[in-house]
Amino acid sequence: MWAVVPVKDLAGAKARLAPVLSAEERRGLFHAMLCDVLAALANTPSLDGIALITRDPAAEALARRFGAEIIPEDENSGQTDAVAHGVSRLMARGVADIMQVPGDVPLATAGEFEQVIAAHLPAPAMTIVPARDQQGSNCVVCSPPDSVALRFGDNSFFPHLDAARRAGIEPVICALPGLGLDIDTPDDLAELLARPAGTLSSETHIYLGDSGIAARLQEIYGDTGMKTAATA
Repeated sequence: MWAVVPVKDLAGAKARLAPVLSAEERRGLFHAMLCDVLAALANTPSLDGIALITRDPAAEALARRFGAEIIPEDENSGQTDAVAHGVSRLMARGVADIMQVPGDVPLATAGEFEQVIAAHLPAPAMTIVPARDQQGSNCVVCSPPDSVALRFGDNSFFPHLDAARRAGIEPVICALPGLGLDIDTPDDLAELLARPAGTLSSETHIYLGDSGIAARLQEIYGDTGMKTAATA
């Protein structure tokens, strides 16, 4: 099984965090989160390889750091097209099982990725990890890789379930706390900051602390405000 991670240009990452983070902070946060995701994937024994779908030089440098293959794309065409591009390239080489993972799930662990792989059934099959609000699809495994038409976005989880069933596949759903938290909005960031420090992935935790983001947001919202935002 291979993992595919689509990454657009880091300079424009995480626009929905603009109310609380500057452009430079958003770029730094995404870089740290991607580092944590690649580290977790690199430590997942059941994976045969990792492919980063990107045209961003900083993301390519991280791919080389963690031994991931770089599959370039000509333009930033969005997560759905980037995943499809990576899947088609790997399928052409005979890869039969592909896990699709975003770069903004910093609490994901190798153990969680192993749980997803262990839950995956023989082909034809789909295994999916929902976002914490059951709107997004934070990890999807398909066998064969093109067996289900995937369309990523803010409301993709239930449409993906429907697409699998239309293809004659009953999807396996894995709800996992780390993989379930993708960081798109200030509420997501509040949830991340509200988690006990010991559970935060290293690069993201270090960045939030060293950049002053954690202290600044705690000063703005306070402990009660952060917990309220995180559970909203």
